[in-house]
Amino acid sequence: MKFPLYFSRKIAFSKDNKNNLSRVIIFIGRLSVALGIIVSLITVSTGFGSKKAIKERLADFSGHITVKSTRSNSSYNTSVLDNQGLNIQKIKELPDVASIQKYAMTTGIMRNEHNFAGIIFKGIGKDFDSARFKKFLIAGKTPTVTEVGYNHGVTISQKIANDLHLKVKDSIVTVFSKADQKPIYRKFEVVGIYRTDIKMIDDQFVIGGINHVRKIQDMKPDEVGGIDIFLKNVNDIDRDFPEIEKLIGYKNYAEKATEKFPQITDWISIFDTNIALIIIIMLIVVIINIIMVLLILIIERTNSIGLLKTLGASNSQIRATFINYTLIIMIPGLLYGNIIGLGLILLQKFFGIIKLNPENYYVSTVPVDLNPVAIISISAGILIISALALIIPSYLISKISPVKAIKYN
Repeated sequence: MKFPLYFSRKIAFSKDNKNNLSRVIIFIGRLSVALGIIVSLITVSTGFGSKKAIKERLADFSGHITVKSTRSNSSYNTSVLDNQGLNIQKIKELPDVASIQKYAMTTGIMRNEHNFAGIIFKGIGKDFDSARFKKFLIAGKTPTVTEVGYNHGVTISQKIANDLHLKVKDSIVTVFSKADQKPIYRKFEVVGIYRTDIKMIDDQFVIGGINHVRKIQDMKPDEVGGIDIFLKNVNDIDRDFPEIEKLIGYKNYAEKATEKFPQITDWISIFDTNIALIIIIMLIVVIINIIMVLLILIIERTNSIGLLKTLGASNSQIRATFINYTLIIMIPGLLYGNIIGLGLILLQKFFGIIKLNPENYYVSTVPVDLNPVAIISISAGILIISALALIIPSYLISKISPVKAIKYN
């Protein structure tokens, strides 16, 4: 074992540390490291967890990537998807694609004696992924669509249900308008109620049979307004988007889930800045405290430094000894910080203790993401950066004269 590491371990675990100033200094150093780890873990896990949860909610409701006709533009009344150049089979065969489902949309007004609500009616087909949508259901189910005739069941949001005083099995009249024609009235039965916690979705969307939209929009029985493409991993959207664009034809366009609601995308992009800022602040606090610990330990052990120099130890060996000594002091802080930080994160993950207002944060509880790489990187990063930060203040050792140090009291 090299001398600096050996000697640093000897003084780190020496019983002499328990009855002098070192005890207080070591406690302060370990406490700052533990707090730095705890705050960093919570910041990263909740920040990344929130970004992931919001993206997944957006994607699982309307597809990770959506293909629509260029004639639809930004209108909620979808135009017929152009089949020229559109290769659905090849899209399905892409390795990252989990499933595809067709849809068509139109706008309308739901009304009863209590109130009325402007809605976007999303007509779904028999290929609708009910299992994926199930996470949003708080009552009932999604409509059972066979595409034979008209299915009169609809699934509405909790917001619309509250506004119209509706519950499962209630009936509701919806008015659809067509250009230069009389309004079309449809009576639906509420078969389910959902909640995504995303205001722009919950305020407007109603899920029902696609044939109703086909009738209103004068579409043929086999025509659709768009397709929702679901990927196996929400993080692969940017990577797979160019490949999908090549298979949709020039009269259609593809849209990422993260682009449908730019205000949400802009909001969650702030998370990266906040995460970086908090970690930098905590890192500065930890480094300042660790440097303080090193300097006080050097001053306290001036006699030992003088003795080591007298016995032939070089300045670099003594500096390495004290840097190792300080890093050894940090290890219990790293350990306890990880235990406490991960414990708090797990409590939130499984029990959802901290709640949020979904109208402001798009989620009802603080989501967390336990990423092993991030967890290890935080501890390793703090340890490595602290070690580098200790190099400059450790040069104070070279200024200590052996003769004066041995006489130092």
